[in-house]
Amino acid sequence: MKKNLGKKTIMSVYPVLIIGTYDESGKANAMNAAWGGQSDTNCITIALSDHKTTDNLKVNKEFTVSFGTVDTEIISDYFGIVSGRKVDKIEKSGVHVIKSENINAPLFEEYKLTLECKVVSLENEVLVGEIINTVADDSILDEKGNVSIKKLNPIVFDSSDNTYKKLGEIVGFAFKDGLKIK
Repeated sequence: MKKNLGKKTIMSVYPVLIIGTYDESGKANAMNAAWGGQSDTNCITIALSDHKTTDNLKVNKEFTVSFGTVDTEIISDYFGIVSGRKVDKIEKSGVHVIKSENINAPLFEEYKLTLECKVVSLENEVLVGEIINTVADDSILDEKGNVSIKKLNPIVFDSSDNTYKKLGEIVGFAFKDGLKIK
């Protein structure tokens, strides 16, 4: 039997994305954004409302996107519950800022996987960014030099119960398992 739950948006789980920006004076800021993902081969799309981060994006047009992990869950959540307009989140959290070599945006030492991006558009509260480079810590690379999701240990946001969960076991293989029906 199925039950009507009313007007609830429960699409799925979402990656925990930490957006890093600099303001007009070069001060770093970080924001947790859950409503986003890959939207093309080299693009990322994130839904944003009005934040310190959007102010910064309008000034610098470059940003980083780091992936929250089991190890960074507390910091990642903090970046989503405090306003950068009221608090210096970088100082309070104690994260270590590294200037990107490729764009005018901060990398955060504590995050092992980061996309360096340029703003393609920021309209109607939707940010589209072109991925210029990916920065990965050696500790999350496999023997072939590819990012190992298992080593990264990313977390996702579950909007059905406002929790963070870590990704689990492989249950199938994309673009292969469905061939059994074909």
